[in-house]
Amino acid sequence: MAEPQKTWEHRLAKATDSLAVDFVESLSFDTRLYKYDIVGSIAHAEMLCEQKLLTRDELKQIKDALVEISKEIEEGKFKFDKTLEDIHMAIEAALTAKIGEAGKKLHTGRSRNDQVATDIRLWMRDEIEIIQTKIALLQKALVKLAEKYTDNVMPAYTHFQRAQPISIAAYILSFVEQLHRDYLRLKNCRTILNVSPLGSGAIAGSSLPLDRKKTASLLGFADITYNTIDAVSDRDFCAEFIFCCSMIATHLSKFAEDWIVFSTTEFDFIRIDDAFCTSSSMMPQKRNPDMLELIRGKTGSIYGSLMAILTILKAQPSGYNRDLQDDKRHVFSTSDTIEAYVDMAAAIAANTSFKTEKIAAGIDKGFLDATALAEYLVKKGIPFRTAHGIVGTLVAKCEKENKSLAEVSIDEFKKHSEKIGDDVYGCLGGKNVANSYVTASAASPAQMAEQIKYWKKQLEK
Repeated sequence: MAEPQKTWEHRLAKATDSLAVDFVESLSFDTRLYKYDIVGSIAHAEMLCEQKLLTRDELKQIKDALVEISKEIEEGKFKFDKTLEDIHMAIEAALTAKIGEAGKKLHTGRSRNDQVATDIRLWMRDEIEIIQTKIALLQKALVKLAEKYTDNVMPAYTHFQRAQPISIAAYILSFVEQLHRDYLRLKNCRTILNVSPLGSGAIAGSSLPLDRKKTASLLGFADITYNTIDAVSDRDFCAEFIFCCSMIATHLSKFAEDWIVFSTTEFDFIRIDDAFCTSSSMMPQKRNPDMLELIRGKTGSIYGSLMAILTILKAQPSGYNRDLQDDKRHVFSTSDTIEAYVDMAAAIAANTSFKTEKIAAGIDKGFLDATALAEYLVKKGIPFRTAHGIVGTLVAKCEKENKSLAEVSIDEFKKHSEKIGDDVYGCLGGKNVANSYVTASAASPAQMAEQIKYWKKQLEK
């Protein structure tokens, strides 16, 4: 059997050096595009047939052979030859080996430049939907967890210091909100990339009567690209995709950091199921939240891919350049990592419990009701800045005397303002404060019950 030939090798006087073969090949990572390459090729062939550039018989031969090649790859029977460089040339060589002259006609009016630009868009459309589905599953796990703790209160933090009491559900739903933005970013990314570059050729289009809108329609694209120079070199959507994944990683890293801290002996707010912890090779008492630590740690690799793709795009001249071959390394690596991230976060969320009694026992530490006391004074007609000063003075005094605001006598309160009455005690204490919030989407148990209903309805869609 003759050695497979590259489609362009007749131009060069020497065979490619073995060192160059290894350096230039992308088969080691772009084989996952095979389905999209075959789907794109079939659409291209159907269009060529409509334009009388292929016969009906040639079209049938091409389609049947491509389907056969797809099955061979799926079943692990296809032999990949790295000298053919990439998935596009590997499939075309196999096609020509199967059907001869008809196979050689498939690349009519097409370049690998517009071919790969089409394949990566087709792949990314599907990948975005996969990640969006996983995000929705994580959101559902978080909503389910939040529903268990709607009436329980925990401290919220600013500057990593105790700030105000909130429903535990409010804390958990904060991540659902962040993930919703991630979902929308991906949706926008998919909308922007959903245009077909196929038919742009190497850079200038073709003198052949190609019907670009036909192939776009067959492949489910919303439209075609309208500049062939930009079409073959545009990888903005790759950078945007990795950025979208970077934001997901940012949010999950924050989630991981919180829960790592909350699972410490010092906080002891949550217990993560043993199935999602490890122990120590030396210290037998340890329960380490390693899965969360890896979520936090691997975020750096996604950020690295974002910087890599931006650097690849940063200084290229117009038109396709081989630098773009490496876009797939970073896009694929990012997608694999973020899929694993979201799956693991969902599993942990579904297997974690909040230690409500422990949290409740310490809820009044740190004067979490100070802001509520200031707002009580505002309701009595005292300007907020004056009220702020009064409460600040009371907090400093209570801190010295090692007591809470709820333990201050009414007589002591009146020394600071005659407008304070016995009803002041109704606004003090973590539980009372959390129940008192009335602004839209505030962190009260009642409002969180409504938020849970809202998110359940949204996620059903």
